[in-house]
Order: sequence, then C-alpha cells, then structure tokens
Amino acid sequence: MPDPSILVVDDEAEIREGLQLLLSSEGYEVTLAETAEAALARLGERPFDVLLLDVSLPDRNGIDLLRELRARDAAASIILITAYGSINMAREAFKSGALDYITKPWSNDELLAQVAKAVDTRRLREENLQLKRAFKQRYNFPNIVGKSDKMLAVLDLVRQVAASRSTVLIYGESGTGKELFAKAIHAASPRAERPFVPINTGSMPVDLLESLLFGHVRGAFTGAVSSKKGLFEVADQGTLFLDEISTIGPETQAKLLRVIQEREYMRLGGTETIKTDVRILAASNADLAAMVREGRFREDLYHRLNVIALQLPPLRERKEDIPLLVAHFLAYYCRENEKPERRFTPAAMRLLVDYGWPGNVRELENVVERAVVLSSEELMGPDLLPENLRSRELMPGVRLPAPALLAGGAASPGAHVTSGTSPNLAGILEDVERRLILDMLERTGWNQTEAAERFQIPLSTLNQKIKRLGIDPRRRGRADSSRDSSPVDAKAPIRD
Repeated sequence: MPDPSILVVDDEAEIREGLQLLLSSEGYEVTLAETAEAALARLGERPFDVLLLDVSLPDRNGIDLLRELRARDAAASIILITAYGSINMAREAFKSGALDYITKPWSNDELLAQVAKAVDTRRLREENLQLKRAFKQRYNFPNIVGKSDKMLAVLDLVRQVAASRSTVLIYGESGTGKELFAKAIHAASPRAERPFVPINTGSMPVDLLESLLFGHVRGAFTGAVSSKKGLFEVADQGTLFLDEISTIGPETQAKLLRVIQEREYMRLGGTETIKTDVRILAASNADLAAMVREGRFREDLYHRLNVIALQLPPLRERKEDIPLLVAHFLAYYCRENEKPERRFTPAAMRLLVDYGWPGNVRELENVVERAVVLSSEELMGPDLLPENLRSRELMPGVRLPAPALLAGGAASPGAHVTSGTSPNLAGILEDVERRLILDMLERTGWNQTEAAERFQIPLSTLNQKIKRLGIDPRRRGRADSSRDSSPVDAKAPIRD
C-alpha cells in the first residue's frame, strides 16, 4: 500500500517546510502549495488523502477554497489551519466540510494524531464508495441499502427467487421493509412490467377483504350497486402482495388456498369462474408455523405460501448498515425539503449506531427526516435527535447513575448529581458530563488542550461539548453557583 499523501497549503514558507519535515519523518508523502491557485493545480494532477489548509491565503479565503475542494472531492479529508482558535471558526469550518481544525501554534503530537485520523477517515469513505458501487452492480435493487453479511445473504436469495413464479413468504419485525423486498422481487422478475398490487389484510372485516381480493357482483351485499373487479383481477400477470397474512380468517384462508392451487376464483356473490395468473408474495411478523400448531392457521395454506421463506434481519442485528441507511435518508429528505447537504456529528452518529431500534428501518427513517426538517445548519448534533435517543448520550467510560438515583434515592459512589422527586434522565446524564468536564478543566488549570488529551478525545470534540453544555471557559475556577460543585470521579478513561 502506498504511503498516505498529504497536500499542505500555507503561504508561510517556514510552516510549509516545518510540516513537510514533520510529516515526512512519519512516512507521509508531502506536497506543498503556497496559494489557492497552486493548490488547485496540484489537485488537478492527482488526488490526496489529506489536505492541511491554511484559512488565510494571499489569493483566496481558506473557507471558500475548502468548500470548492469538498465539492470537487466528497471523500476529501480536510484539516483547517487557523491562528484564531475560536468556537465560531470551528463551526464555520465544520459547516464548510472540514474534518477538523488546528490552531497555530500547535502541538506536533496533536497534529499527527489528527492527520492519522484524517487518513483513516479518507480510506473509510473510499471503501464505502467502492462497496456502494459493487453493491449496485451486484444487486441493483433501488432503495435497499446495506452491506452487512445478513443483508447480502437476503439479497442473494432475492436475486435467486425473483425469476421464478414461486410464492415467497417474507418474515420480519415491523419496520424491517417487507413490502420493499416484495417490490424488489417483483422488479427483478419477468413480471416487472405488469402490476404490483399490495394489500394490508390486517384487522379487515371478512366481507370487505374478500370483496377487495376477489371482487363482487351487483347485489352481492347491501351497497353493492354495481359489479367490481378484485385485486386478483387487477394484478393479473403481475404480483399480489398480501401483508400481515397471519390476520386473515379461516373462510378467506380456504378461498385463498383454492386460488393458489387451482389458479381460479369466483367474485363475491357470483357463479362465474375467473382464471388468474398472479404471483403471490406474502408477509408476516408472526410465526405462522406456531399458528399452525395452535390451529389458528391452515397447514395446507401455510405450506403453499412457504415455498420460499425470506427472513429479514432486524436493524439491531446489522448495525454496520446504519451509517449507509442514514446517508441514504439524509440525501432523500434534503432533496424533499429543498435543503442543502446535512451531516450528523460523530456524537450523534454514535447514538444512532448504539440505539436498539425497536421500530427498525422505519423508525430510523423517521428520526433522520425529523432531524433534517428541524435543522438549520449542515452539521446536526444530538440535540436534533428524539429524547429517547438523547437520554443515552454520555461520554464513554462514565458509569450511569445507579437505579436508586433514577428513582430519586441516593447517588452511586463517585457521582454527585442533584436529584429531585421527578428526575429527568437526560438532565442527570448531562449534569454528570458537565461535572466531568468542569472537574478536568479545574485539574488542568483550564488548559483545554491538556484536558482533551486526558479525556483521550480530539480538542474539537471537547470544544463542542463545552459549548453544548454552556460552560464558560472564561470563568477559570469561579464556582458555578447554580449547581453543586462537588467533583465527579473521572478516573475511568473517556473516549470519543
């Protein structure tokens, strides 16, 4: 594997030469540019893994150049160099697409750590792009996103069964995308140009369900003033998708069995036999085999439907797919809401990946849509996630308060948190995090760089947390009169 390549863009010769000496000694391939024009020329010749970009250039503003570079290369890892270490500068850098920023003068160890992280990020982005390209070439199923082994195994099976006319029974929890997979099977089948007709059979009265499926003749029941085609007739030569198949009653089960076996049926109230050529796909979040054993579902119908079983994994069992799904939904809902590109912060993404997702992909989609709608900036933090996700936000390595604390009882040893009669979990966790940071800042004499090193997190991450928690760096040791100033045990390593 070739050495990682770095482009240093700075108008000061001493800084360019110093960075070249430092980075070359670590095995990096370093190219120098003194102006924005020179940088663009270098980038026109070849790509780079990392760009170290000075914010003040003689021929162009570094932030503007950063935006252009990101537009040219979406996978670029860019670290901004600035002499003005402020939260506002950091926010502007992140909004414009920077991976991180560093202030002059810097610690060489800190800079090397940021460069190493940027190289890893660049390669991860490239791997994801290659996976997406390979995934599309292999499956070409629109709107199905995933690279996990479980998802790839399901899609392999989808590809194999799509060309047949066999019935397929799709199992999966609510929100796993059963109808989406049914559409994928139809779209990859010889019936793709014919209708795909879905129906949710759950909790539907027998007469209404049978009328919808098989149609009815005039006078078949009160209100049947004219004859009407059923969905079997509408879906002729296409695919009929029966969702929640476990909910249909015994009489309808018998009629459905006849259609599958004989490929014919009669309209409700009619006497004429109608031939049909329909492929049936069915879905259930209930265990049909167990229902058969309990006598609640016909065994013969079960075997007719269960020719091929497709088991969709819940989202909690394929967490490696969450970043890809998030990116997919972000792109979609930014277009839908006519908003520019949006991204989640690392802290927000960590919460998304760690969450259990009882509502599966549907719940994740709703969370991403909500964040896009409520967002006003490109970078979206944990504050735009629902309360049930934000309540999990705690710096890694920090012990959660004991159950007694959550109930309003005594706090666990080492955690001094004010609790009322109706404590709020998110407030408790935020208070713990605030105290950890305040305590570390006191220990380091309010040296934020040293505090970040002790926490083993990037300085930029610590700055974001300080702003979110409302900590004023100028207070430097003055007691926080609004809160108990007792220290929190921060001996456990904390990692971002």
